[in-house]
Amino acid sequence: MLERAREALDGRYRIVEEIGRGGTSAVFRAEDLRHHRDVAVKVLHPEVTAVLGRERFLREIEFVSSLAHPHILPLYDSGEADGLLFHVSPLLEGETLRDRLARDRMLPVDEALRIGREILDGLAYAHSHGVLHRDIKPANILLAAHHALVSDFGVARALEEGGGNRLTATGVVVGTPSYMSPEQAGGEPLDHRSDLYAAACVICEMLCGEPPFASRTARTTMARRLTEEPGTLLTTRPSISPGVDAVLLKSLSRLPADRFGSAEEMAAALSRGSVDPDAGVPDSPSRSTDARLGKLTFWEELRRRKVWSAGVVYLGVAYALVSAADIVLPLIKLDIAMRPLFALALAGIPVVLLLAWAFEIAPEEGVQKTGAWQVADGSEGRSWPLLSTSAKVVLALLLAALAVWFLAVRPLLPG
Repeated sequence: MLERAREALDGRYRIVEEIGRGGTSAVFRAEDLRHHRDVAVKVLHPEVTAVLGRERFLREIEFVSSLAHPHILPLYDSGEADGLLFHVSPLLEGETLRDRLARDRMLPVDEALRIGREILDGLAYAHSHGVLHRDIKPANILLAAHHALVSDFGVARALEEGGGNRLTATGVVVGTPSYMSPEQAGGEPLDHRSDLYAAACVICEMLCGEPPFASRTARTTMARRLTEEPGTLLTTRPSISPGVDAVLLKSLSRLPADRFGSAEEMAAALSRGSVDPDAGVPDSPSRSTDARLGKLTFWEELRRRKVWSAGVVYLGVAYALVSAADIVLPLIKLDIAMRPLFALALAGIPVVLLLAWAFEIAPEEGVQKTGAWQVADGSEGRSWPLLSTSAKVVLALLLAALAVWFLAVRPLLPG
C-alpha cells in the first residue's frame, strides 16, 4: 500500500511513512510538494475503492471541504490517482483522543467535559450545514494545541451512500459498534441525534475508561445497545456531578426523540450540569439510588471483584490436580506422601484471594490494579469468561465430587 501510494501521488505529494491504518483506509505522513508543507494523506484501501464509486466519494468530500470551524479538521485536497481515492488534511502536532485514552484510560472530569463541548461545538456547525458525521469515535478526534478537532467529516457518508450493501458485503462496517447509536446499529434512517449519541459515548469513555455497553464482542455490544438502558456513571466515577450524569443518560436514550434536540442544547446542558435549563440545582439521575451512588460495602466489593469466584476456581483446579496425582502416582509405583500436597493447595487459597482483591481482570484490557472500594468497571458484560454461571456450576459439582471421593470412596478402597 505504501509503495502504491507513493507511485500514484508522485509529483503532488511525497509520501514519507505510514502513520495509521483502519478498516477502510491507511494514513500517511507526506510533504505537499506544491505548498511545501507537511500533510496527512488518507488513502482508501483498494477493495473499498472498488465498490465505492469515484464520483460519489469525491462529491461528498467536496461538499464537506467547505466546512470551516475551529473544532473541525479542514480538508486541503481530495481526488483519485491510479485507482486510489484519497483526501488530504493538515498534519498537526498532537495525538488522537484514542492515543490519549490508551495512555491514561480516564481523563480529569473538567478536561473530559471541555473536550466533549468542543466536539459538540464542531458537530453543531456541521449539522447547521446539513452534514452528519456518522462515525464519531476517539480515533476521529484530534487533540492539538489543547483543543479538540473532529476529523473525517463526510467520509462515513461517502462510504455509506456510495458503497451501500456492496460495501457491507466486503466485511467493512460503516460506523464503529462501540459508539454506534441504536438506530444506526439497526440500519434505520439517521439524523443529527445519532451523532449526539456517539458523542455521549466518547464523553463516557473519557470519564469512565470505556464506552457504554462495552462487551467482549461487537455483536454483544450492539445487542445490548438495542435492548438495555444505560446505567449511571456515578458508580464508576463518583466525582462526576449528578447533573452531568443525567445529561449523559439523556443523550444515551435508545429513542432519538428522548435525546437532546441539537448539539448546542446538549453542550449547554453539559456546561450548566443540568438537563433542565431552568433548574437551579443539578439533576439527579432517575435510575440511580443512594446505595448505587455511594461506595460499596466490603462484602459487596468482594463480590464485585469476583474474589469468591476466584477462590472457587482455584480450589477446583488445585484439588483436581491433587486428585489426579493421588490416582496416577500409585499406578506408576511412586510413593509420595499426599498430605504435603493437600497442605500446599490449602496454603495457596489466601494468596489467590489477595490477588483477586488487588487486581481487576478485564478481557479487553488485561489485568489492572484497583484502588479504593469503588467500582472501576460497572459493566456486567466485562466479567472474566471463566466466572460465568455455567462455569461456577461445573466447578461446584467438581468440588462436590472430590469431597465424596476423599471423604467416602477413598477410605473404603484397599491400601
